[in-house]
Amino acid sequence: MPRANEIKKNSAVEYEGRVYFVKDIERSVPQGRAGGSLYRMRMYDVVTGAKIDETFKDSDMLNLADLVRRPATFSYSDGDEYVFMDSEDFTQYSLSRDAIADELLFITEDTQGVMVVLVSDAPVALALPPTVELDIEETDPSVKGGSATARTKPAKMKTGLVIQVPEHISTGDRIKINVEERKFLSRA
Repeated sequence: MPRANEIKKNSAVEYEGRVYFVKDIERSVPQGRAGGSLYRMRMYDVVTGAKIDETFKDSDMLNLADLVRRPATFSYSDGDEYVFMDSEDFTQYSLSRDAIADELLFITEDTQGVMVVLVSDAPVALALPPTVELDIEETDPSVKGGSATARTKPAKMKTGLVIQVPEHISTGDRIKINVEERKFLSRA
């Protein structure tokens, strides 16, 4: 069992009977106290996505969760259920729309690098690659010479995601997107 000061970002920990992803850690050293550092962790429930902030002393013991990530590809949707197929052993994993609503904005049938997150062999979440490539379904017409300015315009992807893109990008272009920041990176 690791102590709080050994936990890293993107670890999965068991806390109060639930499994959480640690998304952010802030270390603080209180003044005038004989003792160690405090670690404030922002954690997200793997199943519900609910956010909690907890503070731990550096000596507090935390359980690492038994978490497995399996490479998978989007297969099909059946109502509110989305089915992903394991890329190695072809097992099918079914996830509800509610559990993966944000991730669905970045996923098409040809998205590479998607991982299904399993807790006790049950699929609970998706882990996306750092960047994805999507086709622009709708945006304002491109402006000639628009690459010389830093102005942007909204562009809607085929998945429903809307991000800001430079003026020289047009409908039908395939672009690279930073998933975490939801920002345009480059043409694909």
